[in-house]
Amino acid sequence: MVIVSVNPYRELPIYSAEYVKSYKGREIFERPPHIFAIAEAAYKTLKQRSTNSCIVISGESGSGKTEASKVILRYIAAVTNSSNQTGIERIKNILIQTTCVLESFGNAKTNRNDNSSRFGKYMDINFDFKFDPIGGIIRHYLLEKSRVVKQQEGERNFHSFYQLLFNGETTKYGLKLKPEQYNYINQGNCSKINKIDDKHDYQQVMQAMKIVGFKQDETDTIWKIVAAIIHLGNLQFEDQDGEYCRVKSTTDGELSWLSKLLSCQESDISSTLTKRIVATQKEIIAAHQNTTKAYYGRDALAKALYERMFIWLIDHINQTISIDPEKLDSYSHNKSSLVIGVLDIYGFEIFTNNSFEQLCINYCNEKLQQLFIELVLKQEQEEYEREGITWQHIDYFNNKIICDLIEQPRVGIIAHLDEACYQVGNVTDEMFLDSLNKSLKTHKHYTSWALSPGDKLLKNNQKHFLIRHYAGDVTYNVEGFLDKNRDTLFQDFKRLLYNSTNPVIKSMFPEGKQDIGVVTKRPQTAGTVFRNSMIALVDILSSKQPLYVRCIKPNEEKSSNLFDQTRVEHQVEYLGLLENVRVRRAGFAHRTPYTRFVQRYKIIDTVRSKLYPKAKNSSDKESATFICKQLNIENNVAYGKTKLFIKEP
Repeated sequence: MVIVSVNPYRELPIYSAEYVKSYKGREIFERPPHIFAIAEAAYKTLKQRSTNSCIVISGESGSGKTEASKVILRYIAAVTNSSNQTGIERIKNILIQTTCVLESFGNAKTNRNDNSSRFGKYMDINFDFKFDPIGGIIRHYLLEKSRVVKQQEGERNFHSFYQLLFNGETTKYGLKLKPEQYNYINQGNCSKINKIDDKHDYQQVMQAMKIVGFKQDETDTIWKIVAAIIHLGNLQFEDQDGEYCRVKSTTDGELSWLSKLLSCQESDISSTLTKRIVATQKEIIAAHQNTTKAYYGRDALAKALYERMFIWLIDHINQTISIDPEKLDSYSHNKSSLVIGVLDIYGFEIFTNNSFEQLCINYCNEKLQQLFIELVLKQEQEEYEREGITWQHIDYFNNKIICDLIEQPRVGIIAHLDEACYQVGNVTDEMFLDSLNKSLKTHKHYTSWALSPGDKLLKNNQKHFLIRHYAGDVTYNVEGFLDKNRDTLFQDFKRLLYNSTNPVIKSMFPEGKQDIGVVTKRPQTAGTVFRNSMIALVDILSSKQPLYVRCIKPNEEKSSNLFDQTRVEHQVEYLGLLENVRVRRAGFAHRTPYTRFVQRYKIIDTVRSKLYPKAKNSSDKESATFICKQLNIENNVAYGKTKLFIKEP
């Protein structure tokens, strides 16, 4: 089941209580196409079949995926809890307010979208035997933490930074400068945006955090961390003899505020930023850092602080909304609740400069497209063959070859990246690119300047490689790939923050508890962690009845008055919507097992005398055939081995 949603770039009066009422309890073909119809179909699947479902929202950045997910949550909240139970109403409210909190800390303005999700989110909503929401769980995927320290021209850091700076209460955090004077804030040259009211959004986030269940000291700590990161970006170092450095005296004020906000000793922060403790099996070495390494460590600390804070936020929300397993049997007759999943994940991205994050994001979209092909196109046609239905095969592009290019063990791009990261010695990003060129030179979906020097897309960029994705060709700049994949955070920083006197900050860095002499194991790389999480996500989605919202971006100007037909046609093509329509037109829109069909329709007056309460001496298929004949719909159906197929329900 698929619906196409075009981003109107303005508010439309089609989400009111009257619209909710008009879709509640209705079949999907009874009302005009609407996101409410998809949400109702998922809820009806839950109620009528006791089957878990998931709504997969996909499309490129700026196509309206996040808004679609919020519409779905609001609809489910509106049609449930008819008995007005206080506990269920509380859960519904929390589920809705979590979106506000996570948008603040996980979304940012990009050149393509003023409210772009810079992380992936999958939410399971749990229902009891009365089909009311009783809890849920959120899974997150790859927060784009590099944005904390670096933004492209025309883009912003995460919304939370600007909400803090424009809320009028900055002095208690030591933030006395203009936003344009903070290094981690000013790089995109667009601190203030007319369409975004950061002060108002801050107030909404504070209210949402209160509803979700954050205590005041926890909320204060979150904003202290955001403020600390802003101060950290203005911390500077000065060189001493080429190999040593120290915190620049003119930024001592930043160091003092870092100490207050993170509840760590000022001397410990300074020492951790300018020295590195290296533990071997025989000795412990204190190595001084030069300015280059100190700035690298500062940025790594800022990224880690924000990422750990974000993970802590989601864990806290999950603790609030998750179901207590010991109480599950009181909610459900079979000791397992029913579930509707909602996936809102970053869309396909093509920027001027595409890095490791864009490779991961586009790989994610390749996996979701592969799932769509498997569940909607491939399985559809295979079912017709399995059921013995006469069928004309529809050709489609299977992007499995691109997924394998990126994820395949030993030979895929992520495998090559891991190998480069694990090698001993001074391995560079360029050496990683060389290994790709040697291994993938014959792959029809991969190329680079060394392999195709005449390719105009590569523009003589010798540090770039190109992947021919299902949604278009993307060039990736390998600079920084190894560093981002290693995702190194030195043990010194973990130890520093574990020793914070703030219990919330301390809990975010449990590894800091290890003794200074312990030799730590090498963790999995960021690429491997993300690949494994995508494989697990596909398994979760495959286990449920899928419904799709395919979001379309009508233009690149974010305008409510423009419809770029060429741009839209391109999206329709790469999303597989044409093939989807062809399969549906050539096939059948609805199918149901004979048993269920007979059980539902045997009470109709024209067939009841023969079939109700139970048909005599006839199979379910024969009974279904009899019903179709009596209703004069034989020309609209086909009889499979186990199911009845209906062309136009």
